[in-house]
Amino acid sequence: MLQPSRQPIPVESVDPDPKAFLDDYVGRLHRATALDDDVLAGISATRALWLRTREQGGRVIFIGNGGSSGIASHLAIDLSKNAAVPALCFSDASMMSCLANDYGFDDWIAHAVRLNACAGDCLVAISSSGRSKNILNAVAQARTMKLDVITLSGMSADNPLRDLGDVNFFVDSRSYNIVETTHQFWMMAAIDLVIGRAEYPAS
Repeated sequence: MLQPSRQPIPVESVDPDPKAFLDDYVGRLHRATALDDDVLAGISATRALWLRTREQGGRVIFIGNGGSSGIASHLAIDLSKNAAVPALCFSDASMMSCLANDYGFDDWIAHAVRLNACAGDCLVAISSSGRSKNILNAVAQARTMKLDVITLSGMSADNPLRDLGDVNFFVDSRSYNIVETTHQFWMMAAIDLVIGRAEYPAS
């Protein structure tokens, strides 16, 4: 049986000077991750919320889509394994397809929160745009359940996710990779602040 030929999606050809491009790129990342008073307060508050969650017998629940989902999974593993704060991420494909099929994609994470979260848990909602409906609906569900909420967003300063948390992080960048890298860096910094060390064994 003949298989359909796969043609690559055409992409506009750009050939920048590598040094000029990377100097600019690293400069953008440096500016995005710079530690100002707001970021310092946010990371410190995140540490306090996570420690309170552990003391209450709760869990930290990370959510995101696409690259943010990958970041969420990484953070959940590191927070639980390295910092001894129970954490999870809704990344199981069967659960996602089941809940999306039953309730629609915009509401599947909200129902995952409803089914799995308890009072004393903390939700960390990651969305580069801050406009993903399933993330916004999950935050609304978390609020009805009295969960603490931490948000991470970027792109537009008026995105709706930016003001929905107890702690809100915003990356002033229009680059998805800069936004996602900064989100992960800030949360990794919060994890290491819980541990109290920047260097420690992997196991």
